[in-house]
Amino acid sequence: MSKVKKLNEIKKIVTRLRKKRKKIVFTNGCFDILHYGHVNYLEKCRRLGDILIVGLNSDSSVKKIKPKGRPLTGQKERAAILSAFRCVDYVTIFSETTPARIIKAIAPDILAKGADWRKIDIVGRSEVEKRGGRVVAIPFVKGFSTTQILKRIKNA
Repeated sequence: MSKVKKLNEIKKIVTRLRKKRKKIVFTNGCFDILHYGHVNYLEKCRRLGDILIVGLNSDSSVKKIKPKGRPLTGQKERAAILSAFRCVDYVTIFSETTPARIIKAIAPDILAKGADWRKIDIVGRSEVEKRGGRVVAIPFVKGFSTTQILKRIKNA
């Protein structure tokens, strides 16, 4: 069974899981060139609840929000790699520049983002908090970002 699901499938899954009183955690990102920082981040997200759903920016979405030439890895490959992680329960791909539609649809108990985001700027924050959920900022592992890795490759 694939962990990669369309949003309508994720909504049905979340409904079932809520009946079992499972705590749903949601995070999102491009996850282009996966590295140790991503693994560490996703594992921390997963420890916040029972189920981790990852919203993955589609290729067209990444092209709108990242520098020219990104993504370096296609959405199908990025989704497959994320699915291989034990800490990730489900992946859903979105084409908008933000995951607002997903967050509204699944109403996660916890919305996790990297600590580089100011809480006030986190998309979906008010939606989650309005429903009694919480927003958690996860610290990054210093020296591990896709941008830093790309700079090291370029300079090698």
